[in-house]
Amino acid sequence: MPVPLLKDSQMQFGAITFFAKQHKGDTCGSNGLPLTPNSIIIIGRAQILKTIKNPYLCQYLDIVRGKHERTVVVSQYCGTPLSDYITKEPFDYDDIRRFAYQILTALNYLHERKIVHRNLSTENILLQKNKDIKLFNYGLFHMTGCGQLVSFPIMQILYSAPEIYLDSPTSTHTDPKADVWSVGIVLIELILNKVLWQSLKLGQRIRKILSLVQCNTSVFERIAREHNCYDKYESVPNDLREIVEACLNIYPQNRPTCCELLANPTFQSFKSEKPVNKSQVCDPFEIFTICELYHWWQLAGGDVFQELRKQGLIRSSPPILSLPNLVTIEGTTLGQERNPATLYDPRIVQMPLDTLYQRFAHIPLNCFYPLIHSTSKIIESGVPPAYDATGLPLVIRERDPEYQFHRVILFRRLLHGYPHTKNMILKEASNDIPPLLRGEIWAALLNIKGDYERQYLRIDKETSTTTDRQIEVDIPRCHQYNELLSSAEGHKKLKRILKAWVYQNSNYVYWQGLDSLTAPFLYLNFNNEAKAFTCLSAFIPKYLHKFFLKDNSMVIQEYLAKFSQLIAFHDPRLANHLHEINFYPELFAIPWFLTVFSHVFPLYKILHLWDKLLLGDSSFPLHIGLSVLTQLRDRLLNSGFNECILLFSDLPEVDIEKCVSYSTATFQSTPKSITAREHQNGKYHPRNELDISNVSLQELNRERCPRISASDFVDLVRLDPEKILIIDIRNPIQFNRSSVVNSVNIPFSSVTFGEPSLENVGQHSTTIKNSGNKIIVVVGNEETDLELFPKFLLKCCVSKVCVLHGGFSLLSTITPSILISQSNLIN
Repeated sequence: MPVPLLKDSQMQFGAITFFAKQHKGDTCGSNGLPLTPNSIIIIGRAQILKTIKNPYLCQYLDIVRGKHERTVVVSQYCGTPLSDYITKEPFDYDDIRRFAYQILTALNYLHERKIVHRNLSTENILLQKNKDIKLFNYGLFHMTGCGQLVSFPIMQILYSAPEIYLDSPTSTHTDPKADVWSVGIVLIELILNKVLWQSLKLGQRIRKILSLVQCNTSVFERIAREHNCYDKYESVPNDLREIVEACLNIYPQNRPTCCELLANPTFQSFKSEKPVNKSQVCDPFEIFTICELYHWWQLAGGDVFQELRKQGLIRSSPPILSLPNLVTIEGTTLGQERNPATLYDPRIVQMPLDTLYQRFAHIPLNCFYPLIHSTSKIIESGVPPAYDATGLPLVIRERDPEYQFHRVILFRRLLHGYPHTKNMILKEASNDIPPLLRGEIWAALLNIKGDYERQYLRIDKETSTTTDRQIEVDIPRCHQYNELLSSAEGHKKLKRILKAWVYQNSNYVYWQGLDSLTAPFLYLNFNNEAKAFTCLSAFIPKYLHKFFLKDNSMVIQEYLAKFSQLIAFHDPRLANHLHEINFYPELFAIPWFLTVFSHVFPLYKILHLWDKLLLGDSSFPLHIGLSVLTQLRDRLLNSGFNECILLFSDLPEVDIEKCVSYSTATFQSTPKSITAREHQNGKYHPRNELDISNVSLQELNRERCPRISASDFVDLVRLDPEKILIIDIRNPIQFNRSSVVNSVNIPFSSVTFGEPSLENVGQHSTTIKNSGNKIIVVVGNEETDLELFPKFLLKCCVSKVCVLHGGFSLLSTITPSILISQSNLIN
């Protein structure tokens, strides 16, 4: 039973909630764009906190935005606050030394990352069962922009340093030494086993703290005397007393840093006990993480807002009660009572996990340890059958907690073995990709490895360039419905990545749409700019080779010509209609392919679309475009030019799951040479003498049906003869002399190219009509017109028509004799 694994005492989480400050008056900034809500800015700033992993810090899991600027922060919450022990169970001095070491270690870890706690107290120091501590709620000051984004002060009255009170109310004091003072106060409470100045009112407590500025003796001694604990003060070991008095130096400039305090010999014994930053070849493998547990809890019905409502932290009131008495022309409101809910409520609500435990109770223990390399039939016989959800729609599978449990556990094991497990990742990703690990899986599919972080750091992302202005204009319009991408941090990160790409690719230029192309990678790797940049840098050469040249007209025109031919290949009726009304792909499809649909679809659709795209090659976007047209087919067939223009100016809703399945089906059934291009990247599309080459853009635009290479043709004849119908349009004499096995002869000169009717081809018209889903390959030579006959079949609405590149003469010289039916072997 896996429940004991899930019930790890450290695998618990809770939530706090508060309101961000609302903008007053103007709703637009100096640039004319709407002001970003402060709650969104908080979400952007808080993302970095989710990357913090330290044994003495609770891990942040999620930051959620609610109505009216409400912000909910979910993080690990395990253990008991030290405040619950004070006055009840005195700690011995060795315990206090260990607590001091762990608190200072945690704070030093934060200070190295430019994060100041400013909220330290015994209430948010959690004591674990193993006697270690964890700091909770240490990121509130950082995520709120040093308190500027909320309407309440971020501080603990009793534990705040005097300089914080002496600063102005609008000060954003970020000196990390303020945290060192807080450590000193915490240690005094632990040593004296008393809550300081507990009987005093709020104002009196503040005066007491400010009076310490005038203290001429030891601050520790004075506090001990005021609490009638001088005897305890005298009995404190000298090393511990020196640490406390150093923390409580009233002059911040003379107060030591956490790093300096940790160098004290007192802590030497603890350093060898549990190293925090041990260098390793790779990250240690965990069965599952608390982030994954939280994800499964949400899928199993867990709702943070619902739990906060149950505990009374979220209350609804009639909107009429919030109306002001007077609103001036400038927008200032008067006579509006302050909502008490906008003040900070320090209560923490622990999330119940019982529902998740019950949901996972039947899962066997060995499901936590999936076998990926086992070749033993005896071992495999003991493996339980896989959880089968293949028949369910993708949306349902992504919300099924048990299915996602199995997928996440499997993929984490595969990712831990990357790059050696690359082929297995490809195989599993072809089924589906769990949303929680999508960023890491995409990186694996794009073959990202090596020291990409150092390489990214070396790139100049600060120097002004000529493209900066256009980038600054584009970013505030790039997927701004998404909270991460619309945040100030999102804008900064996106700008840095785009500047890095432009700097790194001097042979390319910045085209509008590159920001949309970058957005999915930044969204999935928000806390890892280097990985987002590296993914983008690997994606463009593979799928958009030469698309961002200064003069990309030849590349775009070739791509659009191939798109027209692909439409004609799969849907001749639609192709004929669009051609008749002169509605060409140039009018609607350039943004599709230049941004691989990232400028067309919302982010959640792009993620599902690119899950399959990354398993294909650079031709896959053509099939996506075809699937979009297929969904709009009925409307297009009944529309003229103007109606089609209006239709694509505001693209209707597209069923992305149908789009994915149809594009995957056509991609797999279409010979690769049909969509092969002259400008595709040779690194991903190696060429040989049988491939299509030396076809000019003029020829490509003139030919409405695509060409098929001799290589694909031979493979079809050899391996799938039932999937191909070969029409040889040479004269009967040439055909009888030598021809491809099972081909039919329709001499070009015998066809009447008048009305588009298959009866005009003669006796083989029935064969063509009954060809079903077969690929029809037209084979000719230099004496036949290889454009007119395929175009005639297209006008007759015959699908899957293509022309053999190089003609029959190429086959007669390179293919084995078994593919050629010599006249003396014909029955």
